[in-house]
Amino acid sequence: MADAQGRVTLWGIEVFLAVAEEGSISAAARRLGVSPPAISQQLAALEQSLGAALFDRAARPFVLTPAGAVFRRHGQVILNTESEARAELSRSDPRRSVTLRLGVIEDLDAEVTPSLLQRLSQDISGARFLLETGASHRLIDGLEARALDVAIAAELGTEAPEEGWREVHPLLADPFVAVRPPGAKADGPLIMYSTRQLMGRQISSYLAQNNLHFPVRFELDSYNAILSLVAQSAGWTILTPLALHHAARFLPQVEVMPLPGVGPSRIISASARAGAMGDFPQRVAAELRPLLTERVVAPALARWPWLAGQLRVL
Repeated sequence: MADAQGRVTLWGIEVFLAVAEEGSISAAARRLGVSPPAISQQLAALEQSLGAALFDRAARPFVLTPAGAVFRRHGQVILNTESEARAELSRSDPRRSVTLRLGVIEDLDAEVTPSLLQRLSQDISGARFLLETGASHRLIDGLEARALDVAIAAELGTEAPEEGWREVHPLLADPFVAVRPPGAKADGPLIMYSTRQLMGRQISSYLAQNNLHFPVRFELDSYNAILSLVAQSAGWTILTPLALHHAARFLPQVEVMPLPGVGPSRIISASARAGAMGDFPQRVAAELRPLLTERVVAPALARWPWLAGQLRVL
């Protein structure tokens, strides 16, 4: 926080940037996990220390004053520098105690993520790793909110992200495939991955673009539940090899086939705020690529050789 002597801390800057990006105190409070009065108190103290109003509070959403626009530019640099300093400290002395916050999609948590953490912990022996798993969009939100240092998540299709605030290191091209009970045709009921998630929306877009229509009785966000239903001949589904790897116990009970037409693909990437973490994101990506080759790509190509050239490490 900032005090009457003009002291400004990283927390005060983080609060200010959250309000600037969210446009309101209540939204910033939800993002940072604190109460709205705590946000208001931080802003008031910061403005007192700087001797300038940072927001036009009469506008909805809040609008930055000229002073606020100047401080936002410098505040972002300060927070990025702090993150980069933590990363550099970990490089300069691997025994130094630093906290590194990773977000990883649940698709990797069975085998890849534990091995990644083990390798990073050997490389940076003094680091404390905080891991968050979840849906891709939540991890990217956490990265933008500075709650994570690096996020391993899915991008939109094969296109590079447009946001300039991220540096992105592509890891894996993960194509969509049809999964059905052995011997069944992929023209019966479709067990849909939830369209509340990015992957479900990609599947829905593919079906619409190819004028494909199937009855949908189940829409779920669990790979295991979806594949269990497929194994019980309740319908067929569209997933990716990485999703199948996550729920590998059902593979003997299902058949995997190419999608008709040009099927979609998703890109799994390692992201960080641009310029904020030094070479740490590249190091994470460098550790992940051989793990993905060994644990995901090689077994999948052994089962489904027709995926060669589609499922690949980038």
